[in-house]
Amino acid sequence: MIEQGDVGDMAIRALIRTATLAALIAGAALAPTAPATGADARVPVIKVAASEATSRFVPLGVGKSVAIDLPADIKDVLVADPKIANAVIRSSRRVYMIGVKIGQTNIFFFDAQGKQIAGFDIAVTRDLNGLRAALKQTLPDSDIRIEGVNDGVMLTGTAASPQDSQQAFDLASRLVGDGNKVVNGITVRGRDQVLLKVTVAEVQRDVIKQLGIDISGSLNYGSAVVNFNSSNSFNASGISPSSSLAAAFGGNPRITATLQAMERAGVIRTLAEPNLTAISGETATFLAGGEFPVVTGTSGPPAYTPQVEFKKFGVSLIFTPVVLSGGRISLKVMTETSELSTDGALSVPGGISIPSLKTRRAETTVEIPSGGSLALAGMIQEQTKQSINGLPGLMQVPILGTLFKSRDFINHQTELMILVTPYVVRAVAQKQLSRPDDGFADPSDPSSVLLGRLNRIYGVAGKTESPHNYHGNYGFILD
Repeated sequence: MIEQGDVGDMAIRALIRTATLAALIAGAALAPTAPATGADARVPVIKVAASEATSRFVPLGVGKSVAIDLPADIKDVLVADPKIANAVIRSSRRVYMIGVKIGQTNIFFFDAQGKQIAGFDIAVTRDLNGLRAALKQTLPDSDIRIEGVNDGVMLTGTAASPQDSQQAFDLASRLVGDGNKVVNGITVRGRDQVLLKVTVAEVQRDVIKQLGIDISGSLNYGSAVVNFNSSNSFNASGISPSSSLAAAFGGNPRITATLQAMERAGVIRTLAEPNLTAISGETATFLAGGEFPVVTGTSGPPAYTPQVEFKKFGVSLIFTPVVLSGGRISLKVMTETSELSTDGALSVPGGISIPSLKTRRAETTVEIPSGGSLALAGMIQEQTKQSINGLPGLMQVPILGTLFKSRDFINHQTELMILVTPYVVRAVAQKQLSRPDDGFADPSDPSSVLLGRLNRIYGVAGKTESPHNYHGNYGFILD
C-alpha cells in the first residue's frame, strides 16, 4: 500500500527529471556548432523521381488505346509530348493511354507524396493488326511477326519458302507505301536446292561445189600474135579448188584448157551438257573453256608495249532459281557456247592475228515444274550462196558457154536447240555418286608398247555383278 507521502516524493522527482532534460535540450540548441569536417559533412542527396530506366515499353497504334490499372491513387500525371500520345484518367487508379501520332514519348504517374507509381515508354506506330491478319490468312504455313519502327515496318520470323518471304514483303511495302521503309528479316526454313541440266545441241552441214574452166592460148597470123587468157575466180567462198586438170590442143593456134573442180561436204556436231546446282534465290555460274588474249592497244613511248585483255570462250551457264509453291521453279538463265574461229579474224601489224568468236547464246526467264523440260531456244538456219563468173557474151552461149565460165555454190545449214530441265534436289551420300574415272587404271608397259592399249578396264568398286555373261570389252572405254 502506497502512502500519501510517498506519492508526493515521486511527483517531485519526476518534475526534477523533466526540468533537467529540458535544460539539456535547450543548452544543446544554444551552444555554438563547429564546422563539420571529413565524414561528418552532409552533402544534399539528389534523387531521380522518374526516368526511362524504370519505364515499361508499350506499343500503340495510331488512334488505338490501352487501359491500365495502377496500384495506388493517381495525384499527378506527366506526358512528355501530348502530340504523340495522351493519358486520360477515368478514376483514381485507372488510366487510358491513346496514340495520337507516329513517334515516341513517355508518361509518368505520381501519388500524393510525389513518388512515382508507374512509368511507360510509349511507341506510337502504324496500326498493323490488319496486316497481321492478312499475313496469317495468306501465309498459314509461315510464322511471320511484324513490328512497327517509327514510320517503318520490320518483318521477323520464319517462312516456308522464299516466295512466302517475298509475298510478305510486298504486302508490307504496299501498306507502308515505300519499300525502303520495310526491313525484311524473315528466315526461310530449309531453303531448296535446284539442279539445272542444260543441253546445247547443234548440227552444221556445209556443201561447197565449184566447177570452172580456164582457157589460154596464142594465135599467129603472119607477124601478128594474139594471146588470150580466161581465168575466172571463185568469189562465193573465197576458196580455190585444189584439184585441176590441164590439156593442150593444136599447134597453131595452141590452146591450153585447165579444168578446176571441187566438191566439199562437211558436218559439225556440237553437244554441251552443263549441270549446275544452286540454292533457291542465289546465282550460280559455270564455265568450261578458256581465255584468249586480245590486243587492245599499246603503251609508250619510248618502248611500245602491247596491252592485252583476255576474253572468255567455251560453255558457260549462269542461272538464278527461285522455288515457288506447288513445286514450280522460276528460272532466270543465261547459257552460251562459243568457240574460236578464223571467220572474221583480225590481223594487226606485227604479225599478230586476233581470232573471232562464234557464239550461241540464250538468256530468258521461264517458269516450269521440277523435272519438266523446256526448249529454251531453237534455231534452223539455211544459207545459200551461188556465183557465176565468165567471159561476157561467150558465157551465155548454150553448152559451149561452160568453157568460158566458172560456178561457185555454197549451202550452209544450221540447226540449234537448247533444252533446260530443273530439279529440286537433296544432298546424297558420296557412295551413291560415281565419277568418270571409276574403274580406270593405267596400262602396263608391255600392254601399252606391244598392244597399243591406253588403259586397263576394271569393274566399278562395290557394284554387284550381273549374272549374264558379256563378250568383249565393257566398262569405261577410252578411244
